[in-house]
Amino acid sequence: MAPRSGKSDSQEYYLLNSEHTDPKRLKKEREKARQLKKSQWWLSLINKGICHYCQKSFKPSLLTMDHVVPLARGGRTQPGNVVPCCPDCNRNKKLDTPVDQLLRQLQQEKKHNDDDQDGS
Repeated sequence: MAPRSGKSDSQEYYLLNSEHTDPKRLKKEREKARQLKKSQWWLSLINKGICHYCQKSFKPSLLTMDHVVPLARGGRTQPGNVVPCCPDCNRNKKLDTPVDQLLRQLQQEKKHNDDDQDGS
């Protein structure tokens, strides 16, 4: 299990599949990432200087390659799963997928709406 610390009071954990965290697989995916970073496709994304998540502008040298679905959760190093990411978004994302982020947002909105109704 990999701990996921968030801003909530409860501790969250991800169950990781051992096939996804196999050192040989991760080494292979990291090598694919090194190769992909040299591709014209990746260089054109980085040179735009836009973080995929926050949409803010950065110097291309500050952007990193982020796996939308993390390698440890079964993601692959391929154009549909890697995006330019700023350091803050990369640090905050951790092992999250877009679905995790949406569900957390929905839970927060529901809690906010429930709190508003309780206060009425």
